[in-house]
Amino acid sequence: MLDESLLDAPEALARADTRGLLRGAAESGARVRTAARHAAEAGVADLKPDGRPRAVLVAGPGAAGSCTADLLGALSGGNIPVSLIGPTGVAPAPGALRWTLPGWVGPLDLLVIATPDGTEPGLPRLVEQAYRRGCALVAVAPGHSPLAGAVAQARGLMVPMATSAYDPPGSGPSPYATARPDEAAPAPGTAHPGTAHPEVHPETHPEGALDEPAPSGAQARHTTPPHIEPPGTAPDEVTGPALPGTLWALLTPLLMLVDRIGLVAAPPAALQQVADRLDRVAERCGPAIATYTNPAKTLAAELAGSLPLLWTEGPVAAATGRRFAGLLATLAGRPALAADLPGALAAHGTLLAGSFAGGADPDDFFRDRVEEPEALRARIVLLHDEPVGPVSAVPSARELALAHETAFSELEPDEGSPLERAAELLAITDFAAVYLALASADRT
Repeated sequence: MLDESLLDAPEALARADTRGLLRGAAESGARVRTAARHAAEAGVADLKPDGRPRAVLVAGPGAAGSCTADLLGALSGGNIPVSLIGPTGVAPAPGALRWTLPGWVGPLDLLVIATPDGTEPGLPRLVEQAYRRGCALVAVAPGHSPLAGAVAQARGLMVPMATSAYDPPGSGPSPYATARPDEAAPAPGTAHPGTAHPEVHPETHPEGALDEPAPSGAQARHTTPPHIEPPGTAPDEVTGPALPGTLWALLTPLLMLVDRIGLVAAPPAALQQVADRLDRVAERCGPAIATYTNPAKTLAAELAGSLPLLWTEGPVAAATGRRFAGLLATLAGRPALAADLPGALAAHGTLLAGSFAGGADPDDFFRDRVEEPEALRARIVLLHDEPVGPVSAVPSARELALAHETAFSELEPDEGSPLERAAELLAITDFAAVYLALASADRT
C-alpha cells in the first residue's frame, strides 16, 4: 500500500530515507564528475591502446557486476563481446563469493572488476588468475581496500571509486595505483595497459606458470592498510543493487576506459553532458517537486498496487528495464517482469488476458477497503531509448494494452547521445524505485 500523501511531504520523505537513497540519486551527476577526475588521475585518459581486446569480461558482486556488464554491452552496440563472470558460493555474503575465469580467456582479453566494497576474498584470487594468464586487468573499487593492493601487485590499473561527490578523506587516488600518464595501453595480446607480464616459457614453466608468481589474496591483504569503510555506503550495495550514485561511480571510469579502446564513444565532453543530464533529472525528480510535475513520483504512484510489466525497446532501454526490476524488488519489495519488444507481446500476453488483466474481475462493491487490499493488476511500463519509428513495436504494445483495458506508462528520454538517453532513463527509474520504497507503508 502506497501512502501518496508522503510523496508530497519532503520533510517526511527525508525522515523515512534513513539510507540516503534520495541523496545518492541526486548526487549522480556529481559522482560522474568526481569519478572522471579519479580515472584521469589514475591514467585512464592518457592510455594509448593498440587495437581492441578480443572480449571484455566483467566481474563484481551483485548488481555492481551485472548492471555494469549489461550497460557496457548495451552501449557497445555488440562491437566486442561483453560478458559477465557470475559469482558462485553458498551465500550472497562477500566472503562466500568466488569468481573463475572461463577457460578460453587469455592475453587477448580484458578483465574489468567493479565493486563498491573491495574486501571480497574471491576477487584477489580472480586477479591472480588474470595475472597468470596474461589477461589485461582494470579495477574500480575503494582505494584503501585489499583488492587495490592485489591489483597493484598484479600490475593492473586500479581506479579508486568515487565514494562521495565531495571527496571525503580517504576517497582520493589509491596509493596502489601503478598506471602513469606516460604509460601506454597494450595491444590485444599483451598484459595490462602500461605494463607487460614476464614472458612465459612453457619448457621451463609447466602449465603456463609465470616467472614471478602472482601474490595470493592473503599476501595482498598483508601489504595493504586496514580497509576503511567508504562514508555513505549502504551494506546492501555489495550484494544488492548498485544503488543510485554508486552505479555511476563504478561505471564512469569504465566508460572512459572503453572510450580509449574504441568500444564506446565517451570522451570527457560526453561525460560532462551525462553529468548535466543527471543534474537536470534530479531537479525534475527531487523531493520538493510536486507529484503532478515529477515524472519519478508519478511513475511510483502509478506502480502502486500493480504488477509492473517492463516492456523495453532498444539495448539501452533493455538494460535499464532489467536494472529497474532489480531495484523494485530489492528496495521496494515489489515484483516486476522485464521483457524486450516485440517478444514481450507474446511472452506477457497471457498475463493481460488472465486474472492480472486490468478489466478482469471488477472490484467487489462490498470489499472492506481497510482490511482487504485491492487485487493486483498488471501495468505496462514502456521504455524506449529512441523515438518511435516505422518499424517500432511500441504502437502495437499500446494497442494491446488498450485492447485488454490494461493501464500503461511510457518513458522516452529527450534527444541526445546514447549515453545521455541512458542516463535519463536510469535516473528517472532510480528515483521512481526510491519513492516507491519510501512511500510504501509496509516498507517504512
